[in-house]
Amino acid sequence: MNPADGGLAAFKYGASRREILKGLAAVLPASALLAQNGKKQATAKRGRIDVHQHLQSPVNPGAGQAARWSPEKAIDEMEKNGVATGVLSPVNQVRELMWDGSEKARGLVRQNNEFGAKLMRDYPGRFGFFASIPFLDREGSLKEIEYAFDTLKVDGICLWTDTGDKWLGNAMFAPIFDELNRRKAVIFLHPNTPGCCHNLDPGVPDSMNEYDFDVTRGVTSLLVNGTLSRCADIKFIVPHSGATVPMLAGRIKDRVPKEAASRIPNGTYYELRKLYYDTAHASFPFPMAALLKLVPITQVMFGSDYPIERFEVTIDEFPASNLSPEAMRAIDRENAERLFPRFKS
Repeated sequence: MNPADGGLAAFKYGASRREILKGLAAVLPASALLAQNGKKQATAKRGRIDVHQHLQSPVNPGAGQAARWSPEKAIDEMEKNGVATGVLSPVNQVRELMWDGSEKARGLVRQNNEFGAKLMRDYPGRFGFFASIPFLDREGSLKEIEYAFDTLKVDGICLWTDTGDKWLGNAMFAPIFDELNRRKAVIFLHPNTPGCCHNLDPGVPDSMNEYDFDVTRGVTSLLVNGTLSRCADIKFIVPHSGATVPMLAGRIKDRVPKEAASRIPNGTYYELRKLYYDTAHASFPFPMAALLKLVPITQVMFGSDYPIERFEVTIDEFPASNLSPEAMRAIDRENAERLFPRFKS
């Protein structure tokens, strides 16, 4: 094949497919060849960004289903399910050890966060990390926020939706949110069962009802107490397609106390629509329909809840919603890339 003819001789003399591809390489840019011969490879490279994935924390390595977690096993499962990156946070059983306000709790938070940051370094591009803070310890939380962002370079902060008897909008937490707002932080909210509501109906597990109800309590606490409006630069990620928030949004709007209205100057719908929502174990057509009536597709991101749930539990339900390829690309990756530009490829 003569380079002087631009590689087109293959077309003139009935060459083989391999020779034709070589000819194309001489005249087409790499991006065009990728479209011709490498779609599968390109998709794998730009796989899903999973914003709701858990790790086995050294703070409590035997905690729940995360006890079976390892980075190697996680990556293997991610590869099987088209997930390029998992943004990690600890499971619920770890929270109680890190939130009692003691010096020991500060140490456990630091241990958890340094472990997560090491995973980011050891597996670049495969793992992100939401750091924890000793939330009931205001001074300790502010110090850990500084260390987590400035030294460990984490992707955001993980907060649970309640502390046992207080929810996120409580005034005692305002300085913490103000600092996170100053940093334009991403905050991943994770559900829990509050102290009031364990085993309310024997035989009905807390995880069946209370997790999603507590997500809504956490969101409405932030709304009514003005945190969402005051801290407008925080990007909150709400799990499980918003739990019951999309279904109750109208009733939430109509039940805002009069004395709280001034703390929500742009209105309830505005605040709920600017939140981000992950799809972990909530990609069924029913919650997706409700969520997408409340928010635009730009606010929805892929989440799996792995290893608590299998990836397939979320992935296999998407087709029932008949979302366009453009919408699925936004959910799978593009929306998360805006929040986490370092994962953009």
